Amino acid sequence: MTEKKSAATAGPGFGGPRLMSLDALRGFDMFWIIGADSLLTSLNGHGQTGIMKTLAEQLDHAEWEGFRFYDLIFPLFVFIVGVSLVFSLGRTLAEAGRGEALKRIVRRSVLLFVIAILYSGGFAREWPDLRLLGVLNRIALCYFFTALGFCFFKPRTLAAICVALLVGYWALMTFVPFPDVRPLNANGELISPQLTATNTAQLNFASTNRLRGVFEPGLNLANYLDQKYLPGMKWDKTWDPEGLLSTLPAIATCLLGVFAGLLLRNKGVEDRKKVFWLALAGLAGVFAGFLWGLQFPVIKKIWTSSYVLVAGGFSALLLGAFYLVVDVWQYRKWCQPFVWIGMNSITVYLANNVIGFHRVAARFAGGDIQNFFDTHVTPGFGDLIVELVGLGLALAFVYFLYRKKIFLRL
Repeated sequence: MTEKKSAATAGPGFGGPRLMSLDALRGFDMFWIIGADSLLTSLNGHGQTGIMKTLAEQLDHAEWEGFRFYDLIFPLFVFIVGVSLVFSLGRTLAEAGRGEALKRIVRRSVLLFVIAILYSGGFAREWPDLRLLGVLNRIALCYFFTALGFCFFKPRTLAAICVALLVGYWALMTFVPFPDVRPLNANGELISPQLTATNTAQLNFASTNRLRGVFEPGLNLANYLDQKYLPGMKWDKTWDPEGLLSTLPAIATCLLGVFAGLLLRNKGVEDRKKVFWLALAGLAGVFAGFLWGLQFPVIKKIWTSSYVLVAGGFSALLLGAFYLVVDVWQYRKWCQPFVWIGMNSITVYLANNVIGFHRVAARFAGGDIQNFFDTHVTPGFGDLIVELVGLGLALAFVYFLYRKKIFLRL
């Protein structure tokens, strides 16, 4: 009688193929970035039904406080990084030891951080028009610190670190005073730095008025530290959504992924129970996050602790669903395009932003072709065709890489 293998034992680095559900979920996450979001937005513009309008709204970030589907895309990827490193570094630790694992961590982190600098413009502009922190930079930092923790600490210690990061960030943001840097207008009235400041020099750092427990755009401790101490270009003029202090709770997001990865790797837990625990943890995270949000609002741009729990909860729910369908039930044909994307997630992200599948698509279906569909079908249909071609090009690109076994990933 043969023993049935647990799906988790097929993880990379444990003598079997990769967890397809993890690659599919990573690809599903990137799918929205490389064109699916624009496609649905175009559908909404073509015919604004109630359902399409709701979907289009969910594919845009909350302006500040709140949570939409698109606010899940970035933390879901960071969460998946945490899940993945359990398997990849677990193999390295088992086969080559901690020293080799540390070399791998430093090499990958530095490489991704350098790529992030080049992606943001590199040295094309003179200092200080160089962005030091951004999406890829944050992923590199989260991977670096989480991977180090995975190499040196046991799960209970990692859990304590995760709690300390979330509670500590909340305490800092809530209780630590900071100067009210809002500039004054001609009448001596305070002006929001979010709306008026175009550079740090306009802010009133000499202010003797102190604030605490404020979570407004450009007027909170995290943004103040960016305004005062983060050099280079900031995404939001005087502060950055991937800034200094908010990197701490982002590391906690990656640690949540590690805990999920440890569960999936555990051979002593039956597969369906893993799905149950992921679902239970996910629901608990969403509930606790929104509850915490009553005092510490759910805000992506400063990565609040409540936001970490909400995003981590939804990430666990999605991981559990993909794991159940793809690796437990073995229903896999439907997710193959997601796997192509997921196996080259960083590559397709860079290609989409540097080359631009939409821009290339316009060369095939723009101009007179686009006008033809707008004129002979319905206004806005030409935009839909361009978006479809762009998404098709992206899928063709990752399929080519997959067939040629070219995999460039974190």
